[in-house]
Amino acid sequence: MKFIVSSSYLQKHLQLLGGVINNNNTLPILDNFLLELTGNELKVSASDMETTIVSKLEVESQDDGSIALPAKLLLDTLKTFPEQPLTFHSVDTMMTVSHDKGKSEIACAAAEEFPKAVSISEPSSTTIMGDTLATAINKTIFAAGNDDLRPVMSGVFFQFASDSLTFVATDAHKLVRYKREDLSASQTAEFIMPKKPLNLLKAMLQGSESEVLIEYNDSNAQFSFDSTNIICRLIDGKYPNYEAVIPKENPNKLTISRTQFLNSVRRVSIFSNKTTHQIRLKMAGAELNISAEDLDYSNKADERLTCDYQGDDMQIGFNSRFLIEMLNNLTCDDVSLEMSLPNRAGILTPVDGLDEGENVTMLVMPVMLNQ
Repeated sequence: MKFIVSSSYLQKHLQLLGGVINNNNTLPILDNFLLELTGNELKVSASDMETTIVSKLEVESQDDGSIALPAKLLLDTLKTFPEQPLTFHSVDTMMTVSHDKGKSEIACAAAEEFPKAVSISEPSSTTIMGDTLATAINKTIFAAGNDDLRPVMSGVFFQFASDSLTFVATDAHKLVRYKREDLSASQTAEFIMPKKPLNLLKAMLQGSESEVLIEYNDSNAQFSFDSTNIICRLIDGKYPNYEAVIPKENPNKLTISRTQFLNSVRRVSIFSNKTTHQIRLKMAGAELNISAEDLDYSNKADERLTCDYQGDDMQIGFNSRFLIEMLNNLTCDDVSLEMSLPNRAGILTPVDGLDEGENVTMLVMPVMLNQ
């Protein structure tokens, strides 16, 4: 098979596909890209058995054929080329790449060895704008857990209903729910998406104005947009009832500038205990006192901020790392923190900066304060 393609166009597409390939694959064939040529359409696939990405590229050719090319070798080679046409020509299992300065030869594998992508039978489907999906992933994925013993918490929970789309992630210490009430699905569905394909989607869809078709059944989901398909296996299991942990009655409400709060927590947390990362928030009147102490090294810090606080005077402890992550993830000017008791979760929500129908709720578990 023989085709001609622009070096930067090919590199741009393969770079994204390369993200799915693991560094240590159990099957050597998974270290390759599968190239399938049909006239002037080149279909490139990459897989790790759980997730498969297929992208269609336009090339100059009249040939048909397929071959598996070593991914790392090809990507490393493409990075070194300035923008120019490259000619790929394969005979048996040898691929020759010719350019204006010379040529290189790459030993390939037979296309038949490459695992076939799963086809989704009788899927349900919904459509969502690419940048909206990227935002939903961005707002939730950081809160997903890394615990192999609780695989259901290591992904993002997609909840589709006829009046809204909801995305949830939690690691039992923090929880984020991102909801779009301006979007809906044709039928109710729930599934848990693993992190890896979501990170790949996020990279591909940032600022994208194309529509994404999501098709899913009980075991797999497929995302199709532009000329790319991502098919992945879903996480098996039942997602915890997250609604039950969101406290309903929160009479104590703090409203404060997000950047001011974030910078203060950042500074004070440097002086917190290195294992608990505990900081103390003390609210009274229109004043918020943020303090931390590391008894092992006799270090401590405290700062006072003016805020709008309604409720009883109270003290509550949080893990500063979780608070910083959440505040960092929001893009609003002001945030509100609602609390009921020092041993109940605090609810962090943006006060402004949301689109119509967009809703973000973040929940952070408190840590016990040693008096």
